[in-house]
Amino acid sequence: MPESTPQLPPERAAQPATFEVRIAPDGWVFAATPGQSVLQAALAAGVELESSCRNGTCRTCLCRLVQGQVVYPMAWPGVSADEQAEGWFLPCVAMARSDLVVEQPMAWPAPAP
Repeated sequence: MPESTPQLPPERAAQPATFEVRIAPDGWVFAATPGQSVLQAALAAGVELESSCRNGTCRTCLCRLVQGQVVYPMAWPGVSADEQAEGWFLPCVAMARSDLVVEQPMAWPAPAP
């Protein structure tokens, strides 16, 4: 069962330099660094995910965490406890704490800068 943690823990254990994020069903794969939102990591890798506010309030980017663990930098990430238990999360504010598999059918190549 995927897990989302409400906020960053006060102590930070040694973490790997990057986590692998896989977007299903299209198979996009990119790296996310600790402290980087999943959305920021996707954009940096040239993968666009549906988004709008980028601060966890509009829920446009809401998608399902199939495998892995994320953490939020705030206590209330705009996703209810029931939704989190079902695997829903907001990649605009969630950060990877492990390798992830994310179900998001709305992913496409980001436009060149």
